[in-house]
Amino acid sequence: MPLRISDLLARSDLALSVTYDVPPRLLDRTIEAATVSDLPVPGKWLQGGELLMTIGLLLPSDPAACRAYVREVTEGGAACLALGLGQGLPYQEAPAPLVAAAEEAGLPLLTVPDEVPFIAVTKAVFDARADEQREVLHRAFATQRRLTAAAAGDGLRPMLAEWTAATGVGAAVLDPLGRLLATGDRAQHTPPPQARDLVERVAARGLRGSASSTAGGQQLEVQPLGARRLRGLLLLTGRPDDAARSVVPGLVSLLSLELERRHLRDEPERRRRSALLSELLAAEDPAADRARDMLHSVGLTAERVRGVVVEPEDGREAADGAAGEAAAAAAQEMAADLALAIPGGLVRVTGTGPGGTPGGLIEAVVGEDLDVRDVLARFAPRRPAGIGPATAPEAVRVSLRQAAGLLAVSRSAGEPAEARQSQASRLLLDLGDRRTLHGYADSVLGPLDLADNGEELIATLAAWLETGGAWDATSRRLGVHRHTVRNRLDKAMDLTGRRLDDPDDRFDLWLATRIRRGGAATTGTGGRPAPPPPPTRPGR
Repeated sequence: MPLRISDLLARSDLALSVTYDVPPRLLDRTIEAATVSDLPVPGKWLQGGELLMTIGLLLPSDPAACRAYVREVTEGGAACLALGLGQGLPYQEAPAPLVAAAEEAGLPLLTVPDEVPFIAVTKAVFDARADEQREVLHRAFATQRRLTAAAAGDGLRPMLAEWTAATGVGAAVLDPLGRLLATGDRAQHTPPPQARDLVERVAARGLRGSASSTAGGQQLEVQPLGARRLRGLLLLTGRPDDAARSVVPGLVSLLSLELERRHLRDEPERRRRSALLSELLAAEDPAADRARDMLHSVGLTAERVRGVVVEPEDGREAADGAAGEAAAAAAQEMAADLALAIPGGLVRVTGTGPGGTPGGLIEAVVGEDLDVRDVLARFAPRRPAGIGPATAPEAVRVSLRQAAGLLAVSRSAGEPAEARQSQASRLLLDLGDRRTLHGYADSVLGPLDLADNGEELIATLAAWLETGGAWDATSRRLGVHRHTVRNRLDKAMDLTGRRLDDPDDRFDLWLATRIRRGGAATTGTGGRPAPPPPPTRPGR
């Protein structure tokens, strides 16, 4: 227990006395140290929490000067002031101006009798503080032993439960994405909402640092867990005392070991899922039911999935031997991190990367709704990555092939490249000469430009092509009847001499309308193509 002023007053061997009726709350102040000074301005020599003793050699006698002296002691942080009394000393009792000034300032003023030397008071404070530190050390060792014994058990929860029981501080272990893995409190199923920003901030820094904050009057602290890579996060809820604080590094070490052990233990399951992905991709034309059942067997229940390809290391500079082995090991580590973060964990490392580089590529299958960019930013930062389009499970091989084709684009852009609808056309239009492209569009759509309602015909054609030839969707987009859409398109085909059922004609018309709309420069919200302009005249 901390040493308080009341504890010193209770020591009969010290025979300390108060000079006025000191309120109990002031006597509960903690004594951090004892010091002696007869300086008239001792404040700058104090650090806070001291029992300041003086014989009053230079103590002022008038009330105003006494108030200034007491203010100096108080602002210096002293817990209380003690005046030595006795024969041959300036004072045989506390002077009234000093007592009045101390009472006014709320500073406890004690007296030390003649028979008690200051060194006895100093020794008593030192011994009490030493006992306090020994008690803290004993409690820390006891807590550490309980944690070590719990670590010999199975899982994270025994350690967290022992920690909470010993310290009263809540603890939870989260995965690198902030999802709860274990907690010392069975009633807690999710981290406190106010901890979300703190968790994300620490997770983004990896193993490089911790953070703490106070939210809603609650002390929160987050520590990273792991040996060489971030495996999880420790969230402490509450304010640890000195004993608990000294055990936090040990708790972090034990939890990190458990997460590393879990990582190694899960290696066979990661291999099984990698083999399952290889089996899914090996079939040229897998049955839809078979592909869906394979994904469902690992908990990936999304109706549509997409392929993701990551280049983990630049293996072009890695020669044979140690450098190549290091690149391969880094790829496996990154794949394991991604498998932990991706629902279903369908991740594999191919044998070699582009050009036969030793690091290989990481391939993964994820649900359409997963925020892939967030996962890549966390576990594959600054690495080239391609994100394929969403497809049915049986067509994920195509999505992966498109994702791999985007690695060069990602490497050049410095961020993951995503295959979106019409991305290929935007890339083509961005690369082409603008004058040439518009000349091409004029050659295709020129006959419609000369018609009386040419803009209306072009807008209808563009809408029909963008909806994939859906008559009802086109009519709803333009706000006209579907027969009006058909009549306009029949007229457009008559004027251009094209046929909508001819693939080459259809592509020429689609590309020409895209050029007229500005290609990649004309986009709507969320990266989707903007809708075509409305007709210039109301439909029939």
